[in-house]
Amino acid sequence: MKNIKFTKMQAAGNDFIIIDRTSYIVHRISYKLSKLAIKMCNRRFGIGADGLLVLEKSKKCDFKMRIFNPDGSEPQMCGNGLRCIAFLAHKKKIAPASMSIETKAGILSAKISGKKVKIKMTQPKSIKLGLDVSVNGRDYQLYYVDSGVPHAVYYVNNLDNADVYDLGSRIRHHGLFKPRGCNVNFVKASGGRNIKIRTYERGVENETLACGTGAVASAVISALVKRISSPINVYAKGGLLKIYFKKSGNKVKDVFLEGEAEIVFEGGIYV
Repeated sequence: MKNIKFTKMQAAGNDFIIIDRTSYIVHRISYKLSKLAIKMCNRRFGIGADGLLVLEKSKKCDFKMRIFNPDGSEPQMCGNGLRCIAFLAHKKKIAPASMSIETKAGILSAKISGKKVKIKMTQPKSIKLGLDVSVNGRDYQLYYVDSGVPHAVYYVNNLDNADVYDLGSRIRHHGLFKPRGCNVNFVKASGGRNIKIRTYERGVENETLACGTGAVASAVISALVKRISSPINVYAKGGLLKIYFKKSGNKVKDVFLEGEAEIVFEGGIYV
């Protein structure tokens, strides 16, 4: 058995386990990362987290980030995860305060200022407005955008009573979004430049306290549909995220996600 050292972090209630694979011991481990994620993220028999982040060396950036969901799947990106790993990389002197990060979604940048981490997101793409989706014989009007990972946005009048788990799961697995599926954001415009969200995340297969790419997706759609200007304050269950962007006509570009990140504890786990 090997003892793998890890750091537990959270950003707006999105919690992650981070392992530094640039170290000699972790670099040599033969344990598959997808299997490791399933073990470590389990909240009953492991450490518990919304995802496993892996910090690796990069030939073209300050470092590389990989993320694995609790079910072992590997998505392209994670906004709050990127903010956490950027904070840790800077603290460990792996990266400067302004850094570049290699991800499966492309090369992204981050800037650290105290506890706040601001990251530049991928260009929103595949935007579809006004999708009529039938679930259990009822039609729902959804909006779709890929903000690094695929997201559906659904506006509700009563966010507290939204059926995030059941309806979110059915939309996430809907045939319209196959084969990748999508995350599902339940959104309420709450006046001014403020929106509130709850998110059902694929891979976690449940509601999380926050979702960085979901906050971005919800803000981008709200800019296009609700005409809300930048910056947009996104209130998730776990805290506040701020989204900056430039809008020209029906196009949104130069999107940034900002919020606080913090180290919760450090430890080791035997595998």
